Amino acid sequence: MYKTNSYKRECFKFKHFTRKGYALFACLGREVLIGTLSVATLAYAKADGMSTHVELADSVAQAKDKAVMLDEVDVTGTRAPLTAGHAARMVTVLGRDAIAAAPVQSVNDLLKYVSGVDVRQRGPIGAQTDVSVRGGTSDQITVLLNGINICDPQTGHNAFDLPVDLGDIERIEVLEGPAGRVYGTSSLVGAINIVTRTPTKFVAAVNAEGGSFGYAKAGATVGMTNSQFAHQLSGSYQRSDGYQRSKAGHLNADYEGGKAFYQGSYNSSSVSLKWHAGMSTKGWGSNTFYGLSSDEQYEHTTKYYTAFQAETKGSRFHFRPSIYWNRFQDRFEYFRGHTEKSKFNYNRTDVFGLNLNSWFDWALGRTAFGAEFRNEDLVSGNLGEALNKPIHISGTDRDYDKGLNRSNLSFHLEHNVVLSRFTLSAGFIAVKNTWNEMPFKLYPGVDASYRLTDNWKVYASYNMSLRMPSFTELYYKKDGHAADKYLKPEEMNALEAGIKYVAEGVDGSLAVYHHHGKNMIDWIMDSSLGKDAVWTSVNHTKLNSTGVEASLNLHLNTLLPTQHFLQKLNVAYSYINQDKDLEPNLQSLYALEYLRHKVVAGLGIQLLPSLLLDVNYRYQYRMGTFTDAQGHTYSYRPYSLVDARLAWSKPAYTLYVEANNLFDKDYRDYGFVKQPGFWLIAGVKVKIG
Repeated sequence: MYKTNSYKRECFKFKHFTRKGYALFACLGREVLIGTLSVATLAYAKADGMSTHVELADSVAQAKDKAVMLDEVDVTGTRAPLTAGHAARMVTVLGRDAIAAAPVQSVNDLLKYVSGVDVRQRGPIGAQTDVSVRGGTSDQITVLLNGINICDPQTGHNAFDLPVDLGDIERIEVLEGPAGRVYGTSSLVGAINIVTRTPTKFVAAVNAEGGSFGYAKAGATVGMTNSQFAHQLSGSYQRSDGYQRSKAGHLNADYEGGKAFYQGSYNSSSVSLKWHAGMSTKGWGSNTFYGLSSDEQYEHTTKYYTAFQAETKGSRFHFRPSIYWNRFQDRFEYFRGHTEKSKFNYNRTDVFGLNLNSWFDWALGRTAFGAEFRNEDLVSGNLGEALNKPIHISGTDRDYDKGLNRSNLSFHLEHNVVLSRFTLSAGFIAVKNTWNEMPFKLYPGVDASYRLTDNWKVYASYNMSLRMPSFTELYYKKDGHAADKYLKPEEMNALEAGIKYVAEGVDGSLAVYHHHGKNMIDWIMDSSLGKDAVWTSVNHTKLNSTGVEASLNLHLNTLLPTQHFLQKLNVAYSYINQDKDLEPNLQSLYALEYLRHKVVAGLGIQLLPSLLLDVNYRYQYRMGTFTDAQGHTYSYRPYSLVDARLAWSKPAYTLYVEANNLFDKDYRDYGFVKQPGFWLIAGVKVKIG
């Protein structure tokens, strides 16, 4: 389906493990130079927060006859960096070339093409989307921006209100399965890390596009750098009339929003510094997103992101501290513009975090340790406990009169043993949260891999993780919802085993996993109660998920070098079975509505030297049911969609046409919310420098 970035082939000298008995390459008995290799996206690479450091060799001439060239230098999602060829945990990567070639308008849309990810849209172009992994919910994954946790503890519905556009992103990394040992308490079933580009020279770009349903977008980026400093600033505006209207004839799927993002960096021989600041603001018609008694709902969110990261380098001991502050604000109108029918919901969440991570090498391997403090503060008109002193809501006649503050403290320890073909990574995270007087609790994990040959690798892992309930799950009691503030944290035990094959022109993988969840949180409604039925947040006693994932990526331009028409062909499949059944008449909102089958495929065709056609196919079969306004219950129907992108690319500009839902299929991802049909977009990107 995709391929990763194509890097210039340069030689690197790996220094971290030299002169050690456990050294990665000691068994070879010769000097080793490592070179990068462009591989298929949906191959495996590292999470940005765990990047390894390599130094350029003084000259390629240093490669003597006895030097051995290895292909992979990417690393995986562990606390301490390891090369991908020896790592025990797999991370799916969508590289820059893949992002540029996809017929999508948001990160949400892009993630649809990852087989193990469930993207449940409530609106197009990223208006609102629940993104989950391996049958989980949108609250059960950690979303990171450059390795910084940007999860909103109020709700996971708006987790992908990102301040960056697709053009700002270098790659997207998806870690499937519990990741508490690496990313903390919100990564119950996985983590998604968005890594932005860092300019290496002066560059400026502008883009504009327009299409169906009054869609229009314009954006610009400028970046500059010198020997030590780099800066980049970007911004965009996007809008659409939407693809449907309410019964009264009003727009109820419209969208309008803007983004701004700045990032900078400083590099010297002893330290690396990075910082960013961004904002995302948008409003959209929410038609029947949160209930069927109103088809003119509306929501507006504004989010601010700041972070500062540092890392020492050039020694055996590495220290990486980071500090961040994020603010999330939202206003929800159950009856759009009519506060007399239902008061608008106002919420503001401030999240402050301090993360300390470090690692060092010694005779028995590589050890990482550290700690994180995270404070989550909510003020609201609807969620939380009564405040002693109300806080005025700017621009309104209302006050925040409720709120909640909780802090999370965690410590982690991880050790890695790396031999010539075998890797063992084991550790734990100890967590304490002030909410509900939760005591310290330990969540361990262990990953192991073995390289059978230079092309085949097998791996296995066991990990535990937890997730604290969101503020909405604890306190939302309005418009047909009744939350339980005594919910317990969710806990997950997971086993996984798999095999991976990588060779020139082809790579593939097969994984089998089993998740055992305890105290899983869901919203349940008893439809037999008719108009008196409400959604109630509950803890399921158990939820078992068993799944299989398989992928095959063919680089046809490498396998068939005499032809230049076919570039790539990729196919991936995911299967999940959950064994928790509901009693008759009970309807689940999240936990038991999952993708039983998902197939994704992609074909890249080079029609002319500068004309590329990318075609993507997706099949989804979702379990679960939904109810219409008359109380009738329906099962989700499977559907197939085809998207395509035709692009004429030159170094200074790109002209493109994108078609989503090419055959105008009628489908639903979430409840009774109908998704848009055929959507056509045309655009242009111009680069300077």
